[in-house]
Amino acid sequence: MVQYDKILIFKRMIGIFDSGVGGLTVVREMLAQLPEYELVYFGDTARTPYGTKSKETIIKYAIEDTNFLLSQGAKLIIVACNTASALASEDLKKKFPNIPIFEVVMPAVKQALGATKNKRVGVIGTYATIGSGLYEKLLKNNNPEIEVYQAPCPLFVPLVEEGWLKNPETKRIAKKYLHPLRLKKIDTLILGCTHYPLLKPVIQPKIGRRVKLVDSAEAVVGEVKKFLAENTEVEKTLVKGKNHRFFVSDMTPRFGAIAEKWLGRRVVVKKAEV
Repeated sequence: MVQYDKILIFKRMIGIFDSGVGGLTVVREMLAQLPEYELVYFGDTARTPYGTKSKETIIKYAIEDTNFLLSQGAKLIIVACNTASALASEDLKKKFPNIPIFEVVMPAVKQALGATKNKRVGVIGTYATIGSGLYEKLLKNNNPEIEVYQAPCPLFVPLVEEGWLKNPETKRIAKKYLHPLRLKKIDTLILGCTHYPLLKPVIQPKIGRRVKLVDSAEAVVGEVKKFLAENTEVEKTLVKGKNHRFFVSDMTPRFGAIAEKWLGRRVVVKKAEV
């Protein structure tokens, strides 16, 4: 059973979870677009990556992650993980019908549909995300003329987790993953994992400077911002401040360093049981 300070139950915060550090890109966007709200973040570092797990396991983890955030006073949940968004978001919405839950897939799809000019869209993600076929389904449902080209990039997540953001090995792997998509002459590429924006400086030159990169972190925060503007009864319950809290399921040496580097601030990380 999760132990927590009972006082926290009266604090209504925005909760964000991911399998590891990738969801910090969503935190960064929240601090940029909605800096007034306090956040509570959970990185499931003990069980990362989610992209290699079964659908049943991913749903189980997502429910546990959400329960933890709710125990910490979250009033609104952002699933900052493309794998969990693709495979578990519907189950989460059924399990927690009274909690606004935002996932990162549909906001990215909307941006890609608005960005593409030649109707050739690429998607990169984990094996589970690509295997779900959800991006292709949603893109084609909204525009049957869209051609969708997908590529799993499983090594990107551990490379980000290790902090190998500029290593020569990372650049070579990116070239190998992205070359087939480049040959398809896509003009828009969905970064179908919230870890991947951390690799933008590597991905952009390998896929081509003219290709529009769709960042799911930016997209989902835009959706949250719109929701709060239209639902003042929820917005008024959220705590304003800068006392953001960060939890992980395993205290890895890289998490804190990456968090501070990408958020540009001191981050205190605590271990939590889920």
